[in-house]
This record gives sequence, structure tokens and C-alpha cells, in this order.
Amino acid sequence: MRRYDVISEICDAMIALGWNPYQNDHGDANGQFEMNWDFDEALITADRHVFFKYMVKAIAEKHGMRATFMPKPFANLTGNGCHAHISIWDKMGKKNLFHSARDSLGLSKLAYQFLGGILHNADALAAIFNPTVNSYKRIDAQVTLSGATWSPNAITYGGNNRTHMVRVPDKGRFELRLMDGAVNPYLLQAGVLAAGLDGVDNQRDPGKPHDINMYTEGHKLRGVRRLPSNLLDAIRVFEKSKVLKAGLGEELVASYAKLKHLEWRSYAAAISPWERDHTLDC
Repeated sequence: MRRYDVISEICDAMIALGWNPYQNDHGDANGQFEMNWDFDEALITADRHVFFKYMVKAIAEKHGMRATFMPKPFANLTGNGCHAHISIWDKMGKKNLFHSARDSLGLSKLAYQFLGGILHNADALAAIFNPTVNSYKRIDAQVTLSGATWSPNAITYGGNNRTHMVRVPDKGRFELRLMDGAVNPYLLQAGVLAAGLDGVDNQRDPGKPHDINMYTEGHKLRGVRRLPSNLLDAIRVFEKSKVLKAGLGEELVASYAKLKHLEWRSYAAAISPWERDHTLDC
């Protein structure tokens, strides 16, 4: 494995911290890696997420490199996601309440309702799960050199299928693939809980799973909602969301939206090389 010295040092550090890392893979893009550690409670996971990013950057710098979690650093390569595997357990942490032996995907009624809430609120969640201008160059991106983007382009779910926004890889959990490397770890957890609990409270039905390749056959589906195409569209949905106002607090939603509107205006005021290349001789 290329960069084995860096990856092994990061993994050894996670072992020393007691995180129980269990898988380190080379990602689809050049120099891209995916590292996984054991699940835990939401707040503990968020704390580890923050420290992980700091640790990775520090170790990379020690080796004369620069690590980035930027959602889409290269136009022709896959972006950096931040996928979350989600399950709800009883208060003792012994019983997985998302598990069902009778369901074809291994999910309980509670899991489907929670998933229904995620799907129902996905366009508003994009504002916090994909919080930068650059984030939307990862979502629904052009085909990369590998032939796939491995990022979602619509609000759908399926079985063990990485072309959907939500993947069900195994019984008792599902993987939400919407978030990218720029996401705030605490807003990630809070957003998942706010949307999921809305699904439980309102018994939201996620509908039937789709088993198609969304990159090549997604255009055949009817009535499927698309994800926001840019940060401004996402913020406009976010600031109107009654669910997220109730779950995150109206003050947080208003403050976050104000900050992101300023960020969008700053971006819109900048003149890019692309604009000069395509407009200078108009």
C-alpha cells in the first residue's frame, strides 16, 4: 500500500486510543484512504471524529505531506465523503432496535421509520451535511476517471448498493452516504437524530428500496427527489425546515443560515479563472 508508513501510524494511534480500528482501505482516488473504527454513542463518535481529523493532519505533516478532507479537491477524481453507519440501541446498549430477522434487509419497523425521516428531510440536511460551496461539486459530480463518483445524486436508498444516498450493507444498520469531509461532527450527529426522530414521531414510510445503479439508470425513476445543486439552494430549504428548527433550535438554524448566506455571497462575488477563460473575449 502506498503511504503505508502514514496510514499505519494513524491506525496505531487509534489502537492506542482504544478506538478499535478494523479496516483501512485505499479509496477510489489517488492518495485517498478510508479508515474505520468501532461505532459508539453519538457524542463519543463526534469527539473522536474531531480528534481524528486533527491527528491525521498532524501525522501527515510530520511525514512532509498535507492531508485534506475537502469534499472535492480534484475535478477528475472522486471526492471525500464522511459516511455514517446508523443504528439505535436500548438504554443498556445490549439490543439493537434496528435489527429484524424477519425483514429482507434485516431492518425493523423503527429502523424504516427513522430512515423515512432521513429521506424526508435530506434536502434540508444537505446544508449541514454538505456545508461548503465545494461540497456540491462532489454531489452529482461528473463521472471520474474510475467511471463512478461514489457520491449520491438523488434521495434514494437500496440494499448493498453504493450508488444510493443510503445503503443497507447488513442487518440492523444503514449507511448514510450524503455527508462529506467538511461536515461539522456534532451537527452531523444532531442532524441525523433530528431527522430520524421526526421519522419515528410521524411514522414516515421510506418506500421500497431501489436495486438499480443510480449513475446509469437513475434517470428511469419517476418521482425521485434530487439533492440540492448548490449551497444556496440547500440553505434556502434548511432555513425553512420546521423539523430542523424543532430539532436543532431556531436560533442555531437562523445563525447557521446567516453565516452560510454570507459565505455564498463571498463566493458569488469572486471572479474565477473559468469565467475569464469563457468570457474575456465575449
